[in-house]
Amino acid sequence: MQILLIDDHSLFRDALAFLISHRFPDICVLHAGSLGEAQRTIAAEPALRLALVDLSLPDSEGTDTVRALKAATEQVTLVVISADERPETVLAAIDAGAAGFIPKTARKAVLEDAVETVLDGRVFVPQQAITDLSPLQGDDGPVDLSPRQRDVLRLLIEGKPNKTISRELELSESTVKTHLAAIFRKLDVESRTQAVLAAARLGLRLAG
Repeated sequence: MQILLIDDHSLFRDALAFLISHRFPDICVLHAGSLGEAQRTIAAEPALRLALVDLSLPDSEGTDTVRALKAATEQVTLVVISADERPETVLAAIDAGAAGFIPKTARKAVLEDAVETVLDGRVFVPQQAITDLSPLQGDDGPVDLSPRQRDVLRLLIEGKPNKTISRELELSESTVKTHLAAIFRKLDVESRTQAVLAAARLGLRLAG
């Protein structure tokens, strides 16, 4: 498996790459120091499926970076890694299509767990952001999602629109909308962004 680290600080990239390679020796870590370099790397590596991206790059700033990368590829899941972990920043990143948010300020053990979480097909969001932003209350018991609903939710979390979900799962768009309505009802949410936060809070594993 390949991971692309997108950050303009080479020392941080090197440190995170060492951490990932040490904990997950089978992973190949690629580097990019700008949005343009990341776009070229993604175009050259069709097998790439996951990128950790900083929100502050020399040629792009904020959630525009996430949107630009989402526009460049539907295959790469984007997880933001940033020193700005304010709930509003987390929310904006997820709104833009990020499938998770890892704070740079996290301790080494937390950072390792965060990377392991996203590699395992789950969503990682800082606990404070979940507390402040998640609409869920009360019981955190298991959610009864059908296999197809889990497929739809996984692609939703990856930031894919209904049309793409429909194509990848070979479903009609109306069927996708029906699944989304059922997913939102079961998660007790009203939007895609809230569904991502709910998946993080409940620790839902959606891959494979």
